[in-house]
Amino acid sequence: MSALEVGWLSGTGPFLESWYDSLRNPREAQQRTLENLLSGYRKTRYGAGFSASEISSIEDFRKKFPIAGYDSFLPYLDEVAEGRHEELLPEPAKGWVMTRGTTGPPKLFPVTDTHLGQILRCGSRAVLNYARRKDSFEILSKPVLNLSFPSRVGQIKTIDGKAVSYGYSSGTYARLNPGIGSFKLVPSQEEVDSLGSGGGGVGWTRRFELAFEKAKGLDVGALIGVAPLMVSFARYLRRTRGFYPKKVWNVKALFCTSVPKIQVKYAPYLKRLYGDADVVEIYSATEGVFAQQLDELPYVSPNYDSYLFEVSTSKGLKMLHELGRGEWGRVIISSCVFPRYDIGDLVESFGRNCFRIIGRAKASTILEHVLHRALTWWLF
Repeated sequence: MSALEVGWLSGTGPFLESWYDSLRNPREAQQRTLENLLSGYRKTRYGAGFSASEISSIEDFRKKFPIAGYDSFLPYLDEVAEGRHEELLPEPAKGWVMTRGTTGPPKLFPVTDTHLGQILRCGSRAVLNYARRKDSFEILSKPVLNLSFPSRVGQIKTIDGKAVSYGYSSGTYARLNPGIGSFKLVPSQEEVDSLGSGGGGVGWTRRFELAFEKAKGLDVGALIGVAPLMVSFARYLRRTRGFYPKKVWNVKALFCTSVPKIQVKYAPYLKRLYGDADVVEIYSATEGVFAQQLDELPYVSPNYDSYLFEVSTSKGLKMLHELGRGEWGRVIISSCVFPRYDIGDLVESFGRNCFRIIGRAKASTILEHVLHRALTWWLF
């Protein structure tokens, strides 16, 4: 048994207690998070340009720092790539990750030690909280099927002429954080990367084949990854082997990320493919791991102790924890990399720090949601 598992069994739970505390008092947690973020912003030219040293409250932060999209940060990212991290980051970049480009061209983001530490801590919470609430710590010792994207896709040349590799965030984080407790990813991310960075049907056929061959004789306890890929993998097995994953493994939990409406759209189908596994939702993106499912309810609860959350609603700007049941809007997230970043997602509150990610902030999504609310008004 690992030291982390011993910690859980003794009730200490260092990865979870800070999260639980922040959910009990989100206002205080968000103020502490702002103070931590400002200590970093004050070290950057971007932060100095908006008087970060003069800010102590969330109200001041809103007045001085603008809401910004990815394009607004591009000039600063170019400087970071040239070796001048202090333009935007309080510490040197340890590498770069890229988005999947589902809503446009892929975007590149720098990652730091602080950012990677938050990915590990917050990314572990869904698994550890699940093990705790189910009293099922044996899942921490079982192999986890790895369906991550490649972590090495291209290279960026730095100012000193060195080439720094970058890849998809899911694969990069899997390579840097290969396990929680004593469970390990199968196949390893290095094995996934060895197949190359090719996408499309051929690339994923090779990765799915690798995953099945490496895991077919193991007692796989869980999957962690993008929900549509879990569906694609199950269909691949059906097409090439004649059976679904539930005939091979007794999977206990599917930890699903990266798409909206996981519980509504994907969970029923995934259960048919993988057996009666629990579907646990994680709200994550290349930029961070922002929230995860707390209990049996089909919602996610934010990591208030690591990120600052605001929401632009029809009634103005609010903190995420201030939203009343049924209120919704466009989420704005401040992290150790980007201050007041418009990530482009819509979020809806169901009260008591329970939220659902509606989807991307597009006209079609908003129209669909407005119609849905009109037809289900009685639920609110």
